[in-house]
Amino acid sequence: MLKLPPDTRIFMAVAPVDMRRSFSGLCAIIAETLGANPVGGDLFLFRGKRSDRVKAIVWDRTGLVIWYKRLERGKYKCPTPDAASMELTEQELALLLDGVDFTRIRRLPPFVLHTPLHESRE
Repeated sequence: MLKLPPDTRIFMAVAPVDMRRSFSGLCAIIAETLGANPVGGDLFLFRGKRSDRVKAIVWDRTGLVIWYKRLERGKYKCPTPDAASMELTEQELALLLDGVDFTRIRRLPPFVLHTPLHESRE
């Protein structure tokens, strides 16, 4: 599992990429297609065309690091939003890397504390 600093944002490119791409090729996709800074400290995740491989690239303050994983059985299930990329939580990244289809998991609505309205009594 990847160990990331707590403020790291995780972005996944929606369109599949050629898994032969390395540092320069992935940085070009990050800058041109996703409109982000490859050395900004965010983690960027890419999947292959067969959806059985993912590559992650992240700047760790001293250089770029690539992490690569291939599922031996099955395929990664990825949502397909209309945007070029989507932001993932650490939990979603962990599920994805474990091969879990997190696109079918339904998240409960967030809790919102409602403060009672104080009525003025005259």
